[in-house]
Amino acid sequence: MAEASRWHRGGTPKPNLHYSKEVEIRTTLQELALYFIFLINLCILTFGMVNPHMYYLNKVMSSLFLDTSAPGDERTNFKSIRSITDFWKFMEGPLLEGLYWDAWYTNKTLYDLKNSSRIYYENILLGVPRVRQLKVRNNTCKVYSSLQSLMDECYDRYTSKNEDLADFGLQVETEWKYTPPDSTSPWHWGFVGVYRNGGFIFTLSKSKSETKNKFIDLQLNSWITRGTRVIFIDFSLYNANVNLFCIIRLVAEFPATGGIITSWQFYSVKLLRYVSYYDYIIASCEITFCIFLIVFTTQEGQKIREFKSAYFKSVWNWLELLLLVLCFLTVSFNIYCNVQIFLLLGDLLKNTDQYSDFYFLAYWHTYYNNIIAVTIFFAWIKIFKFISFNKTMSQLSSTLSRCIKDIVGFAIMFFIIFFAYAQLGFLVFGSQVDDFSTFQNAIFAQFRIVLGDFNFAGIQQANRILGPIYFITFIFFVFFVLLNMFLAIINDTYSEVKADYSIGRRPDFELGKMIKKSYNNALEKLRLKKPEEDEDKKNEKSGDLVERARREGFDENEIQSAKQMKKWKERLEKKYYSAEIQDDYQPVTQQEFRDGTTTKYKMILSECLTK
Repeated sequence: MAEASRWHRGGTPKPNLHYSKEVEIRTTLQELALYFIFLINLCILTFGMVNPHMYYLNKVMSSLFLDTSAPGDERTNFKSIRSITDFWKFMEGPLLEGLYWDAWYTNKTLYDLKNSSRIYYENILLGVPRVRQLKVRNNTCKVYSSLQSLMDECYDRYTSKNEDLADFGLQVETEWKYTPPDSTSPWHWGFVGVYRNGGFIFTLSKSKSETKNKFIDLQLNSWITRGTRVIFIDFSLYNANVNLFCIIRLVAEFPATGGIITSWQFYSVKLLRYVSYYDYIIASCEITFCIFLIVFTTQEGQKIREFKSAYFKSVWNWLELLLLVLCFLTVSFNIYCNVQIFLLLGDLLKNTDQYSDFYFLAYWHTYYNNIIAVTIFFAWIKIFKFISFNKTMSQLSSTLSRCIKDIVGFAIMFFIIFFAYAQLGFLVFGSQVDDFSTFQNAIFAQFRIVLGDFNFAGIQQANRILGPIYFITFIFFVFFVLLNMFLAIINDTYSEVKADYSIGRRPDFELGKMIKKSYNNALEKLRLKKPEEDEDKKNEKSGDLVERARREGFDENEIQSAKQMKKWKERLEKKYYSAEIQDDYQPVTQQEFRDGTTTKYKMILSECLTK
């Protein structure tokens, strides 16, 4: 009887975890509420930095300077420049007309010329534009001996070692004399080289006619030479209507192969941060963000001191540390940008007759935007830490954790084949197809092929034999075989996890049940709902199942089977609900599943008979 009574009460007594679970539930809900406040504050802060007018300002400026054709030649604009002649047509046509807006469309003068040009009548030109050239020296490369009779000059691609620092041409103005680079100015990463500041520089005049004469003079005296490798056109605008600065850089690269490659950068940034009342709301969000950062840093520091090396075994803790590092980088960039704006903006606005280098401020402001964008991305990812208490999300995390070894093995095989095809495509099609012009482009092109975006005609035209063979075999092995293997690995693992969950595997506590239980407790305290019966009372009310089963006529074999089921259930609880090992998930064997399922139905039958 004593043994039967112990079996009725659940076998071997387990430690009462009711209090610890209540504390954990309360702590989790508090962390979730606090984190949601932090996330809302961060969203307000980030969206407050972005002005929808930024896109329209960039669009209207790019349309003016990139798409406008030269007079008398509709095919020549900045995007279509391919020769030095086209470049000078652009300088004397679309660039000149786009920079100088001296009067209203009725030819009525609206303002004094000293106030600079107002592009589209709304965007004031800050200072004067600047044109800058970088060159390389002659004989920076070697001509093969058999061809030296045909060509005795050789200009290599641009590097800082190959740069030409000697004065040339007329040697009377700054455009003919070399200007050393500024150590604080960022380098420019172009298509065919990385270029530093400095070079042969000249600034445009406030007068349209003087600037046009300047262009004609430079063209006649061959300012662009065979050693020219890049020309930068820099200028800045300010629109007071939307409080935005637009920093524009037009780049024409002259590769060693000949021709011209054009590129451009349009940065619309808000350098005057605190002007309107809404800006001061954003400032308060920035202060709140710093307070949250201090609180979270203190909490993580306490956890590290408490758990020591065990702290670093959790993926969520690593995500916490990454998020804290990104937050500190965001604050650092914000302080640096504000300090630089405070130190430089006033001087730049005063010098209206000189070039105002706002590119430095826009460059670091753009980096600040990128850092805070990455920060808010990982801030949203952290929500999965709280959602993982949900049954569905717990199944997902269990699936990924169980199949990670299979995925790593599959990834090794996949990338061996993938990189083999990438190198094949680069070597066979690299000189003919733009998508395979570099090894990096070949890798991205193959990812696009997997997604259905490809240029089969270009591949076939580059090589009529290897082109179709490459394409068909790549589609077969990568798309039809490897990708389906990847899906099969995840699908099989998910099926196993669902089977384990169906026989008792559950999260320690689910977020939805936590909220529902708190809601029901509140209703009971307000006497809006009747309290539910306690589990202990239900067990006492059920009586001694063994004695009842004997009175109902069950034999000892069936009772022993029920006992075996109870032991199996205790082993499951110890395996899955242990307070000491919450994250150690071991799958149930098939024999355990069959034995447990059989005895489970017998127990259900016995309970039904007792009722």
